[in-house]
Amino acid sequence: MKTQELKSKFIKVRCEKCKNEQIIFSKSATPVKCLVCSEILAEPTGGAAKIIGHILEVLS
Repeated sequence: MKTQELKSKFIKVRCEKCKNEQIIFSKSATPVKCLVCSEILAEPTGGAAKIIGHILEVLS
């Protein structure tokens, strides 16, 4: 039996404005805002989200 790999991941992103680090979903369906300064970190595109912040790490 084969195991299926997930195509979506969680990503650790740093906000460009306040340098806050936050974990977000790579295929978010709604805009993701920074919890500290409310700057947009990711925008939905119908598939993988457009990441606006700085990607620090991709988590499995």
